[in-house]
Amino acid sequence: MADVKEIIAARVAKELHDGDVVNLGIGLPTMVVDFLPPGIDIILQSENGIMGMGPAPAKANVDVVNAGGQPVSVKPGAMFFDSSYSFGIIRGGHVDATILGALEVDGHGNLANWIVPGKMVPGMGGAMDLVVGAKKVIIAMTHTQKGKPKILKECTLPYTALGVVNMIITEMGVIEVTGKGLVLTELHPDFTVEQVKEATEAPLAVSPQLKPMR
Repeated sequence: MADVKEIIAARVAKELHDGDVVNLGIGLPTMVVDFLPPGIDIILQSENGIMGMGPAPAKANVDVVNAGGQPVSVKPGAMFFDSSYSFGIIRGGHVDATILGALEVDGHGNLANWIVPGKMVPGMGGAMDLVVGAKKVIIAMTHTQKGKPKILKECTLPYTALGVVNMIITEMGVIEVTGKGLVLTELHPDFTVEQVKEATEAPLAVSPQLKPMR
């Protein structure tokens, strides 16, 4: 099997459309731009006030960083603005998609992705605003953590937001969150439906039109 993170990032990239305004979370989601299909050009937005980020620079420039503090480049025509304007864009519904990792997701589309109790973190950052303000919320994550399911009946960790997740993409397949629960719509050929269900604590329906993972 190819690199798990690359499999996930490549599949997520197929959900984006030319001209989309997209916010990428730290970690695995940042890999998505490396797998965009030819002819697809997206506009990357960062909570700290950048619209129009480019690929990671060959030489780190500490003067331009994203919300995670990572050096970034900017494309011609990029814009810089203050944090309040940036969150006005997010809360105003102008972000087409946000792609985030997760610690846990549950069968109701609830998300927990910012803290493990007892561990020190600076805060949840812009995640709470992004998952509420973006038109589409895609979770890009491994299906399990040390063999334990991350897609649960109910989240056990502190919530980021409730009922916000539209789609979950893992190395095992693509799961859509519907009003009736989770539905497996695409299956990676290295796995069986039974294996996906065993790795998923939440009830998981299988689409009658189940397809191989693209």
